[in-house]
Amino acid sequence: MELYIERGYDNTTVAEIANRTGLTERTFFRHFADKREVLFGGAGALQELLVNAVAAAPGPAAPIDVVAVALDAIGSMLDDREYSRQRQTVIAANAELRERELIKLASLAAALADALRARGVEDSTATLTAEAGIAVFRVAFQRWINENETRDLAAIIRTSLEELKAITRA
Repeated sequence: MELYIERGYDNTTVAEIANRTGLTERTFFRHFADKREVLFGGAGALQELLVNAVAAAPGPAAPIDVVAVALDAIGSMLDDREYSRQRQTVIAANAELRERELIKLASLAAALADALRARGVEDSTATLTAEAGIAVFRVAFQRWINENETRDLAAIIRTSLEELKAITRA
C-alpha cells in the first residue's frame, strides 16, 4: 500500500512490492494473481462472511432485516480505517481499479441475493434487497473513511440502513 501511495498504482511493479515486503516475486505470485489483487484479496472472505450471515440470520425475518444482519457482520470485520482510506485513495485514482471495485461489489450483491433466495425470498425481491444492501454498504463505507468521522463502520451501516428505511416509508 505504501508503494501505491508513494509511486502510484501504475508506477509500482510486482518486483518492488516483493522487495519491499521481503518476498521473492515467485512467492508474491503464490498469493496473488497480479498486483491488483493486493487490493482485492479479501473479497472472497467478505463474500463468505455475507453469505454465512444471511444463512445464520434468525428465522422468518424480512429480507431487509436479514441483509442488516449481514451488513452488521461486515461492519464488525472491517476495522482498519486508515488502511481502508489508503486503499480507497489508490482505487479512486485508477480507472481499472475503480472498475474492479464495481465488479467486486456486483459480485457481493449477487452472492447476497443468492443467499436470500436460499432462504426462500422471491427472486426479484432478493435481487432488489441485495442491491439496496450493497448501496447502503457503499454509502456507509464512504462516510466511515471520511477524515471527520469517528463512529465505527457497524454504527454507520446501521444509521445508513435506517435512513434507507425512512426514505422508503416516506
